[in-house]
Amino acid sequence: MLGFLKLIHRAAVCAALLLLAMTASAAESDVRRIWQILDYLAVDYRGAVKDGAVLNASEFAEMREFVKTSQTKLAALDAHPEQLALVKEAGVLAAAIDAREDPARVATLAKSLGNRLLAVYPVASSPSAPPNVAAAAAIYQAQCAACHGASGNGDGPLGVRLEPRPVAFTDQARARERSVFALYQAISQGIEGTPMVSFAALPEADRWALAFYIGQFAHKQEEVTAGEAVWKDNAAVRAQLTTLDGLTRTTEGDLAKEVGVEPAAAAMAFLHVHPEAVVQMRPLTFDIARQRLAQSEEAYDSKDFKRAADLALSAYLDGVEPLEPTLATRDKALLGRIEAAMSQFRSLLSSKASLQEIKAQTLRIDDLFKEADSVLSTAADDSTAAFLGSFTILLREGLEALLVVVAMVAFLRKAERPDMLPYVHAGWVGALALGAVTWAIATYVVNVSGASREVTEGLSSLFAAVVLLSVGMWMHQKSTAGKWQQYINEKLSAALNRKSAFFMFSLSFIAVYREVFETILFYAALWEQGNHAAVLGGLVAGLVVLLAVAFALLKFSARLPIGKFFAWSSMLVAVLAVVLTGKGVAALQEAGWIGALAINTPRIDFLGIFPSAQALGAQIVVAAVIILGFAMNARVARGTS
Repeated sequence: MLGFLKLIHRAAVCAALLLLAMTASAAESDVRRIWQILDYLAVDYRGAVKDGAVLNASEFAEMREFVKTSQTKLAALDAHPEQLALVKEAGVLAAAIDAREDPARVATLAKSLGNRLLAVYPVASSPSAPPNVAAAAAIYQAQCAACHGASGNGDGPLGVRLEPRPVAFTDQARARERSVFALYQAISQGIEGTPMVSFAALPEADRWALAFYIGQFAHKQEEVTAGEAVWKDNAAVRAQLTTLDGLTRTTEGDLAKEVGVEPAAAAMAFLHVHPEAVVQMRPLTFDIARQRLAQSEEAYDSKDFKRAADLALSAYLDGVEPLEPTLATRDKALLGRIEAAMSQFRSLLSSKASLQEIKAQTLRIDDLFKEADSVLSTAADDSTAAFLGSFTILLREGLEALLVVVAMVAFLRKAERPDMLPYVHAGWVGALALGAVTWAIATYVVNVSGASREVTEGLSSLFAAVVLLSVGMWMHQKSTAGKWQQYINEKLSAALNRKSAFFMFSLSFIAVYREVFETILFYAALWEQGNHAAVLGGLVAGLVVLLAVAFALLKFSARLPIGKFFAWSSMLVAVLAVVLTGKGVAALQEAGWIGALAINTPRIDFLGIFPSAQALGAQIVVAAVIILGFAMNARVARGTS
């Protein structure tokens, strides 16, 4: 019994640690400050060094000081597996500055480090909704014009007396290398060592609107007019800027490298005035993924393996993952084939396969994309398809969570402890509520990336697997001991009076929460396609079937002798631990946290089996632990009988 209490305590600690890992991050202000330093280096280094010679000694000294500051701040961030790599990358940047390397090289290093920083320590880098840019004109005149000038020339009545002088927003060379996010950071935090103070007291929406408005000063009205046509007609431009996050973090210079100087200038001029255009044109196609894969292939051919890997991951997270909910409601098997093919592509990159193999895999993926494009372009007025999609989503996503919760309810009934049932029910009800809140926050408040969702799913799956594995081993041990009714009456009931309430709640909560968020995303995608009555009908039918399954399982478990009940339950829980292990590893692979070595095995989503050496290897290890543990339990039972 003491061992069981220790298990409960360890599970509670694990739950606390997992929730801490999922919610805690580096202090947002520190991450933002580091990013701001890196952006400053990328833009202003060109004013300190040219052709290997120092143009301005004081500015060069400032560059060296800032890069050292970034190294120090990076080393002080919250612990993360990628933290050391970030510090090393900052060291490379510092060495490049010390060596007076070309400004373009320094800018590339600084921007790359800034992007990687936000990937490792995510902070909101875009508004939750397109800002009202027109309304920012009055804010600018009231808050900024006195220093920066009514037209953004840096010649306001107060500005001409300041040292250093305010930035001229009309400076096109600087504006090409400055992102909207950089402007937002300067507005929100100020700039150390200058008269630019923080305007954090302004509402966040106003700060974002002001950042976009300031971006307009470097453009002419004819560019805005031309940019509207470019945005409508140039698919390559739209493929680069698919989200508000992409728009706020992309500079005109970055965009020009991909689509050309003139289209980039025109598109940015238009989007600084009309950022809402980004979210109004989101075609349900895999064009973004195709483009990222093509760029990855080019980078691989140029021996830039890191960029190739980053682009391959972006192809999935930015080009496939946003379409997953919609495609899953129409053809789940096709989505599985696409995910497997994308994983195989990343595996080929990491194993340094030949360029011919990379190209062949790209063609296979493109064939799958064509098939998916056809599926997504079909008319959305098929009520039968909507009903079946809604019905299968709930069954597919809800069955695993149902099995865990039902097993807990059956266990407490067998233990004659109905007073503990409210904790189980509070867990799954709380998970449903928090899942809805999480979806609302992710949709309307902050921009939660595909990577963040995959990481959340992966970590919660692995945590649930660890807890279920421990519980399964304990239940199997007791199932081999005999004298169950006496054990329950004398020991288990007493133990359940003490420290198990939190355990019951946390396991029920985790088991359900890991499914809720993704399920809501699927339904949101299905709802957007219309046929609302059919969607609701499928939802109700799915609920009825799940309730029927729950009732049948509880009736069946009630008739089982207590020893057999725990033996069956331990096996069920152990199988679920293996399934969740595979799903957890696969999710972290899709987020780029774990490498993926593709192998030629079938993919069975329901069982958590994925064609990856890492995922299958983890499942084999867990299965081996289960078999060994069950064998030891049986051996101990024989020795004491």
